[in-house]
Formats: sequence, structure tokens, C-alpha cells
Amino acid sequence: MSSTATTGSTAQVRVPRAGNTPPSTSKAPFDWRRLTHRPETGALVGTLSVFIFFATFGGAQFLSTGGTASWLNIAAELAIIALPVGLLMIAGEFDLSVGSVVAASSVTLALVSGTYGAPAIVGVAAALAVGLLVGFVNGYIVSRSKVPSFIVTLAMQFALAGLTLGIARLITGSTSIPLTADPVSKAIFGTLIAGQFGVAIFWAVGIALVVAWILQMTKYGNWIFATGGDAESARAAGIPVRKVKIGLFMGSALGASLVGIIQTMLYNGAQTGVGQSFVFNSVIAVVVGGVLLTGGYGSVVGVALGCLTFAVVNQGIYYTGWNSDWASLILGILLLVAVLMNNTFRRLALSSGTGKSKAKK
Repeated sequence: MSSTATTGSTAQVRVPRAGNTPPSTSKAPFDWRRLTHRPETGALVGTLSVFIFFATFGGAQFLSTGGTASWLNIAAELAIIALPVGLLMIAGEFDLSVGSVVAASSVTLALVSGTYGAPAIVGVAAALAVGLLVGFVNGYIVSRSKVPSFIVTLAMQFALAGLTLGIARLITGSTSIPLTADPVSKAIFGTLIAGQFGVAIFWAVGIALVVAWILQMTKYGNWIFATGGDAESARAAGIPVRKVKIGLFMGSALGASLVGIIQTMLYNGAQTGVGQSFVFNSVIAVVVGGVLLTGGYGSVVGVALGCLTFAVVNQGIYYTGWNSDWASLILGILLLVAVLMNNTFRRLALSSGTGKSKAKK
């Protein structure tokens, strides 16, 4: 099914939602071929495969409550960042600065509400503001200068990391800043339910629902697919491509800020070096989830499954008793297979008309 966004009195752009296929004319109750046209199909196969694999070799410990909590907690924090990063990649851009945004937001919260004793709500607001500012700067530079987002955000990654470290040492003389959160803030951002399941799981589910609604039910979602499919055609059709990209960069940085807040509340303090693993882990999860590196194709369900796949592999290896170095090997193979599968599924979708974009003047 296609979604149409009207951007002016004379211009329309029609972009099919990724993963949807035209109604089947077959009389069969279900057309299995439609599954190959959905961007999350490869991610679902990957998630089921690694889960069965580690459930078999990891045994009861992997399937226990503690084992389940270990990979769900990792998947949740990763999803909070990967979901908005996925939207950005669907629009054809990258954000490699999320790791430093996690650290900068974490340090900001610890400084404002820890070192200076301001209420937690003030510290949280300041941390989110840092993320929004960084995202706006990234988006503005990319949209104005036309420098590849890979370069812009990589530069921001290093610059912000250095700034965070310098400010932390200048103010506190340390790279570790303690924070004692009040009970309400702790419950909202940093508690463990039943002593094992992080509240980040609920944040991730909520964000997934919001992102899915934006992508599938609003004209803004239509604009995201159009921008990633062909930015020039989208611009010619009246879509505010620059504003779309700036908004998406701000969204990815906001997700990273939220993870920084969650980690600070959970661990009662900030470290200037936290968050760096999210830089490439978020991209891995998004690609494994079916989003093309070239943009214009992907789904929220796929990204969520990509996060689950990453977390299961990351934690499952410990329950097998094998050397944890094998986890990187498995993730590398998964990434390569995912890229190949994504390209195959996209070709199948295009052959059936699923991924075609049409501009109408």
C-alpha cells in the first residue's frame, strides 16, 4: 500500500511504505512470496537462528530469567539509539557521533545534578538539550555544506569526546563523576525490575511504537523514505529535505542522550569514556535489521530484531563456555550476510513494484 504526502498545491510524491506489497490476486489463503519483499524478513531469520543456536549450546542458563534479562537489557539500550539511527539511515545519512553524545549527556547530568546539586529534572533537561544541540549542529552542517554525514559525524564524535573529557577534568579533576539520584528519577530512568530487568526495556518499547507510528502513519514518514530514495526528486516535489534531515539527526542524538541518562541513573555516576561501543553497534543492528546502507528501505520491526540479534550473540557466547572472541566473528559474519540478504530482498521488492517511487507533478 502506498502513502501519499501532499507538499503543495501542484506537487505530490508517492512513496510506498517499505515492506508492504500490492494485494495478492492469488486465491491461496497466504502468499508466502510476500515475505521475501519485507525488509525485516532477513532480520527475523537471523534472530531466530541465533536464538536457537545459543539456546541449544547455552542450555538452561541462557534460557533462565537472568540469561534472558542479560540480553534484553543490552538490546533495549541499543534499540533506544538504533531506532532513530535507523530512521536516519533510511533517509540516506549516518550518525557516528552517538557514542560521544551518550558520554556528554551522562557527564552533563552528573555535573548539573551531582557536582552542583541541582534537581534531577534540571540535569535531565540539560542532558537532553546537549543531545538536541549536537544533533542540530550535525544536521545543519550536513544539509548546508553537503559534506558526507559520515565525515561530519565522525568529526563530531572525536571533538565532543575531547570536549567532554576536558570539561570533566577541568571542573572535577576526574573522569568519574558520582551522582546520587532521588527515588523518583531512579525509578523512571535507572531501576531494575525484579532486580534484573532494566527500565530501559520499557523505554525501548515506547520509542519503537512512536517511531513506527511516525514512519508508517504520518507524512513525515513518507518524506523520510522519499529523501532516502532520491533526495533531489523529493526536493523537487516540495519535500523539505533539509528540515527532515536536521530533525532526524536531532532524533538520533536525543536517543543517545536518553541512554546516557539511563546509564548515569543506573550506575549512580558518569564516566567520560562510556557509550563508545554504540557508534558501530547501532549501525550493525540497523543493517542486520534490514535497512540498506544506500537508504530508502527499512522497517522498525527489522531494526528491533537487529538489536535482539546483536544482544543474543553478544551475551549468548558467554553461556556456551566458549572464548568470547568468537562473538566478534559471529557478528562479522552476520553483518556480511545481512547486507547480502538486504540487497536480495530489495531487488525482489523492486521487481514486484514494492520499492518503486513515483513523482507526480
